[in-house]
Order: sequence, then C-alpha cells, then structure tokens
Amino acid sequence: LRRTELQFYELLSAASHGLAVQWRLFYFPELPRGEAGRLHLTQSYEDISALWTSRLDGLIVSGAEPRSASLADEPYWPNLTKLVDWAEHNTISTVWSCLAAHAAVLHLDSIPRRALRAKLCGIFDCSKAENHSIMARAPSRWCVPHSRYNELPEAALVWKGYRILSRSPEAGADIFVKQRNSLFIFLQGHPEYDAGALLREYRRDIRLFLDGKRDSYPEIPHGYFDHETRMVLAAYRARALSEPRLELMLGFPAVIKEKLPHSWRSLAIRLYTNWLSYLREQKARNHCAALSSAPHDDRVRIEAAHPVRSPVFTS
Repeated sequence: LRRTELQFYELLSAASHGLAVQWRLFYFPELPRGEAGRLHLTQSYEDISALWTSRLDGLIVSGAEPRSASLADEPYWPNLTKLVDWAEHNTISTVWSCLAAHAAVLHLDSIPRRALRAKLCGIFDCSKAENHSIMARAPSRWCVPHSRYNELPEAALVWKGYRILSRSPEAGADIFVKQRNSLFIFLQGHPEYDAGALLREYRRDIRLFLDGKRDSYPEIPHGYFDHETRMVLAAYRARALSEPRLELMLGFPAVIKEKLPHSWRSLAIRLYTNWLSYLREQKARNHCAALSSAPHDDRVRIEAAHPVRSPVFTS
C-alpha cells in the first residue's frame, strides 16, 4: 500500500511542474486487513464515506488483486459503484486504473471483462490510436507495464462510445476515455509502476505458488528482464517445480535493480502532466462561467481511492 502511494505521489510530483496539488487518500473499509495495514489506514487515510459530502477536481481510483470471478461479488462492489456515480457529478476528471477501469465500465455500460487464458504480465509496446488533449505531445509509440488476468474487448468499448487513445498488439486497449459529466480516463496498464514493481509482483506470485496458494508457477514478465536474468530465473523455476516449498524463497536470485527498465517513465509523466493541465484549465473555465465573487483557488485537489491493501495493483 505504501509503495503504491509513493509511486503515485512521485509521478504526480514530477508531472505537476510546480502546480500546487492537494493530496488526500481514501479507502474502502470492506476488506479485512492485518494489524499493520489497519494502523496505516487509520493514520494516513480517510474512510470512503468522508468523500460523499466533498467536491473535488481530480480522482484516481486504483486497481486491486481480484478475489472473485465476478466483480459484483467483490466485497467493495456496492461502494465502488457508488463511487463511479459520485465521480461523474463531483469531479472534473477521474482516472480508473486496471481493475477499477473494468469495474467502472461494467457499471456504466454493462461491458463485462473477459478472462484471459493466463495472466498478462510484462512490458508491452503501445501506439497512439487517436489524438486527445490527454495524449498531447506524447510519442507515437511507447511501452508500458500491464499486469492482469482479464481484459475489456476493444470492439465492445468502441460500440459503447469509448474512444481508444492507445492500444497494444499483445495487451489490447491501453488507454481509453469517455466524456460524461466528468472526463473518465481508463487505464488497463500501469504507467505509475516504478522499475521494480513487476519484479515484486513476480516474487509475490512465486511465493503464493510455493505456499500452495496458487495453482501454477507464474510466467516470467514479458519484455522485462535481460537474457542473463531470464536464464537464472528459468533455472530457479525448474528447481521450484521439482521441489515446491516455501523455504526456496530464501534462495530467490538477486536481481540487479540497475538492469530493470523504466522506459515508460517519460510517457507516464507526460500523461499525468496533461491530466493536471486539463484539471486546471477546466477549473478556470468553470470558475469564469460561474461568475463567482469568491477568490479563485488555482490549486488542484487530487484524491486517491484504494479498494484494498495490495502494494501492487493487478486485476
């Protein structure tokens, strides 16, 4: 959880270019948490119920490790659907990340996510599909992490009026938007990830396998490790499959952090710079349209809602 906070905080700080950003954190209380997690939430977060009487500029809703085959069976589903409806009328724009994107699209337009044959995990090439202010000055091609068990079919999204801004041959629709009362931005990928995020997730999935809590050994993340590291990890995999026991985690190969790519960082900063600029510009327009006599507040208020405790967002 703290790692995720840091990823978004550092990304927004780099993207703000001096713009004052007020940052608040909210959580959904429905899932059980360990003692350390509960303490951290108590000290740093607000219950989602505190959001309902607020009005803000921007909202980021993070993803989560799925616990149920059906999103409607997730314990936080009622609060999450309430948040979707609330965000439409109380934000200038909202970013829905990974599982949150799947949930929002299901609630808004009854488009169900589709299970993949295997977990999609790695760094994938993407290309710009359509011009939009959110994609201003972005390159025509880039790569970005994806990590999920499900997908939203692009054809179904287009049929319901979503604009596909970027796509990947392997990962499908990457960034897409829909203008409602609020501009809703949907990310199936994870531009907020730091360089080590996929490694931590890979280790976590291996631990789950060795502990008997996962049926299959995870595949090496696509396009992430260099050849030498892949060979070392393949040898470790062979040993783990022959004698699966949790103690093997003590011998997990050391991976040199400097070898891990972070080539999507500039694209992530550009995306969120454009988003913050959009919030500021729309806020100024709304202020002028309202002809308010109150002093104009140029600060941008950003909220983040995290459904669960997982330090790495997957869906």
